[in-house]
Amino acid sequence: MAAVISTAGLARTFATKSGPVEAVRGIDLTVHEGEILGFLGPNGAGKTTTLRMLTTLLKPTGGAATVAGHDLVADPAGVRRVSGYVAQSGGVDPQITVREELVTQGRLYRLPKARAVARAAELAAELGLTEFLDRKAGALSGGQRRRLDIAMALTHRPAVLFLDEPTTGLDPGSRADLWDLVRRLRDEHGTTVFLTTHYLDEADALADRLVIVDRGTVAAEGTPGALRLRYGGSLDATLQDTFLAITGRGPAPADTAPVAV
Repeated sequence: MAAVISTAGLARTFATKSGPVEAVRGIDLTVHEGEILGFLGPNGAGKTTTLRMLTTLLKPTGGAATVAGHDLVADPAGVRRVSGYVAQSGGVDPQITVREELVTQGRLYRLPKARAVARAAELAAELGLTEFLDRKAGALSGGQRRRLDIAMALTHRPAVLFLDEPTTGLDPGSRADLWDLVRRLRDEHGTTVFLTTHYLDEADALADRLVIVDRGTVAAEGTPGALRLRYGGSLDATLQDTFLAITGRGPAPADTAPVAV
């Protein structure tokens, strides 16, 4: 299976008044075509910094990476053309309608107006937003807004979809709907999904494979079952116990779910 994301020694050091801080000290990972990868780690492990580098929001200070064949440093525009990104905070304008938001996104990707209008309708139908097309984004529920965020990220049919904690703050029903959507994107369109999450049940339910980072490097990787067996001692071990065995650190605080990393 072809590699869609590949990194070697990917690193980022920040200059601070008290001296350099190595947020990411060398990440080596491969994500394959059509794979849902769960990217986990304690607070401060380097997850967000790694994600920001892979989405070209932050330039690496060391190492190398490619996304769908495009070099992260030499061809950041190429990386953006093949990637969709859904930030944790979302990016919709509450004052405009769902239709206007989707059409505007299509125009930003240089689609002719008629094609942008058609693509907006396609995305709305695929993500269950058709009945909300003429509703202002600010009037949508949390789950509907997240579907709109994802629809916007899919406008240009990206090969890779980066999801940064996509279900934070959602109710259980909306979380389940979003899980189904992510699986459908993989199964029906072959989309590769790079998922960061604080929720271990989410990682367990969605990810084909997990990469657990700690202190800026990869601490463990494998399928959820393989990690349970190796680090938890049994296939019946919980993913939380497995995570603690790998990192030696407790879960991060979370107000919206019972289990977090």
